[in-house]
Amino acid sequence: MLVKPPTQIANHLLASLPRKEHDRVMMHCELVDLVFGKVLCEPDRPFRYLYFPVSGFISLVTTLGPHRPLELALIGSEGMLGATQVLGVNTAPNRAVVQGSGSALRIGALQLRQALLECPRLLQTLKRYLYVLMAQLAHNIACAHFHEVEPRLARWLLMSQDRAHGADLQLTHEFLADMLGVRRSGVTIAAGALQLRKLIHYKRGRITVLDRPGLEATACECYGASNKDYARIFVSNHHH
Repeated sequence: MLVKPPTQIANHLLASLPRKEHDRVMMHCELVDLVFGKVLCEPDRPFRYLYFPVSGFISLVTTLGPHRPLELALIGSEGMLGATQVLGVNTAPNRAVVQGSGSALRIGALQLRQALLECPRLLQTLKRYLYVLMAQLAHNIACAHFHEVEPRLARWLLMSQDRAHGADLQLTHEFLADMLGVRRSGVTIAAGALQLRKLIHYKRGRITVLDRPGLEATACECYGASNKDYARIFVSNHHH
């Protein structure tokens, strides 16, 4: 019986490519560590490298004047950092920070642009992913505006866990407050409520998800909406 390799050793976008294109891109990729807290790009600066996460995840954040950074989107093994390359623009639109340690396949901006000219399927895949990312941005903005902290925290923990490939997350209240754009006290209350209901265990900057179905029931509908967008665009395409 064939044993499938564990999903966390692949990036889904690259794995979906035909063998020839996959090998063409991989030729220029190197496996690098994603180190928690490392800034991978800054807004309005050219991309030097683009990243296809394999494990761990990257957060796109925006800053406005004196305010704390606000998270726009999460990128894990389902996506890539730098999909805007397909638009022919080499400037990073946002700051990208590693939020979950792990590893990623890194490719030079020039090499990726070259590959996009030679690999039609790669171009189509990244265009589709860009659409998903735009939908995620829209969901996140509406979610931040309309939903309470507790369901938003539940959603964020689920999205992080999906990309971290494990139950343990390394997250401080300070950091969560930044990601959700709320005061630290708001996160403390919300995390306390989730812990009281035994959905999570929180201790010294580490959160363990104890009851995933319970957390899904608590999360706002934005969690399911983001997953549906991805499935609609990619899973329906797998029969090609």
